[in-house]
Amino acid sequence: QVHLVESGGGLVQAGGSLRLSCAASGRTFSSYGMAWFRQAPGKEREFVASISWAGITTTYADSVKGRFTISRDNAKNTVYLQMNSLKPEDTAVYYCAADPTGRAYNFWGQGTQVTVSS
Repeated sequence: QVHLVESGGGLVQAGGSLRLSCAASGRTFSSYGMAWFRQAPGKEREFVASISWAGITTTYADSVKGRFTISRDNAKNTVYLQMNSLKPEDTAVYYCAADPTGRAYNFWGQGTQVTVSS
């Protein structure tokens, strides 16, 4: 079982920055693929970014490419999402997800709210 807890959300003005953190339980965190997803009101959950178990491979949604950076610290069992140049359309609940098997994101955090004002 993997337990994920997100933090770092809040209210920020357009153009500002936030860093989200996701703390994970489990001694094998370093073997998990990790990702961030988000869900805006009235919309489906969408992929934001992912990072491989060693942190070598990262993938981003086109909408955040060049503005967001995903990273991880396996010694701290934590994955991060640095969000810069935030836009009102980035407003959403952001979720951290873990893929322990390489096949699917089976474990999810409770989410953290990010609100970007114009």
